[in-house]
Amino acid sequence: MPSYYLAATLARFADEMVAFTLVLLVLDRTDSPALAGLTGAAYALPAIVTGPLLGAWLDRTPHRRSALAVNQATLAAVMLVLLTTVGRGPDWIAPALAAVAGATLPMVSGGFTSMLPSLFSPQRLARANAFESVSFSAAAIAGPATAATLAAAVSVDAAVVVIVGAAVLSIVAITRLPALPPVGASGEPFLASVIGGLRHLARTPPLRASTVTTTLLMGCTGILLIALPLHMPSLGQPRSAAGYLWTAVELGSVTTALLLSRLKLRPEYVVMLSVAAYGLVLSTWSLAASFAVLIALAVTAGLAEGPTLPAMFAARQQYSPPDLQGRVSTTAASLRVGTSALGQAAAGLLVPATGTRLALVVAGLGLVVAALLGGLSKVGLSPGRSGGKPPVGRA
Repeated sequence: MPSYYLAATLARFADEMVAFTLVLLVLDRTDSPALAGLTGAAYALPAIVTGPLLGAWLDRTPHRRSALAVNQATLAAVMLVLLTTVGRGPDWIAPALAAVAGATLPMVSGGFTSMLPSLFSPQRLARANAFESVSFSAAAIAGPATAATLAAAVSVDAAVVVIVGAAVLSIVAITRLPALPPVGASGEPFLASVIGGLRHLARTPPLRASTVTTTLLMGCTGILLIALPLHMPSLGQPRSAAGYLWTAVELGSVTTALLLSRLKLRPEYVVMLSVAAYGLVLSTWSLAASFAVLIALAVTAGLAEGPTLPAMFAARQQYSPPDLQGRVSTTAASLRVGTSALGQAAAGLLVPATGTRLALVVAGLGLVVAALLGGLSKVGLSPGRSGGKPPVGRA
């Protein structure tokens, strides 16, 4: 549905700009890597708590469109306030406001994605997942590149204004989405509903393997969000040039996401293999002697990482019953976002102490470890002991 992809992509475009622009805004006005890392972490960290709660509510409410719109309105308002306060008031203001915007962040990924099984037939889900991955990738291509270009050519402030505009346009697109009925049991106690989603994630081995791998992937991404802008001067580039690296990664990613969307491997294996391959390529980034070489390595890393998102969506859908889709999607998204926050906070302290090259190596090897831990996490409780329904569809 064009309305769905337009609304989702605009929201994700704004979010992709935020993750990069917040770092640039704080660095530009305070020159403090630690505060930049803390602000980025504050934007992402609340999702660890709010994700499971939002997911349980989404499964039982007919007001999903309103929730998505409120999320975008909150983002727009917070970014306008940040524009007037960062660097002009106490340091705590930036992370505090970022935390407000981040509280509903799981809506951008899990909130939209959980709608797919209700919007598309089972026969069309594989293709819908591929286009969903393209939506993420298109936002990740355009978001950082737009932020980098505006920051270099105009100012970081201009990038903030574009974020606000994208959020408002997303609200307009959201109003065109169809109203979807609740899929969860409205009579179930809310807390039991929240726990049910967490239990399903923890006790379904293939879903657990995918979730562990992609969650740790985002921790390494958090390290890169801080390390890459600080690494750019060593290659003769401004900090904002890091945005083009994220664009290069996503250009490679969207290519393989489309070409390999119908891989016959079980989705959790695709997730683990592609993340490991991404990590191996990323480990070589510190060796790049020029920005052009680093761009080429970024594209290669994206080609390796491309199958991850479609396979992650497929794992959630195939191993979760319909009445758990919202909870599983937003809970998994909250874990990913929260781990990214921890990565950013750690990088804010790590990079000044060790240098950017070592931080890049740590992030790359961390992805390989993420894939290994995902594989190890698959060993344990069987789906039959999960207390939930059997997997949906075939793996």
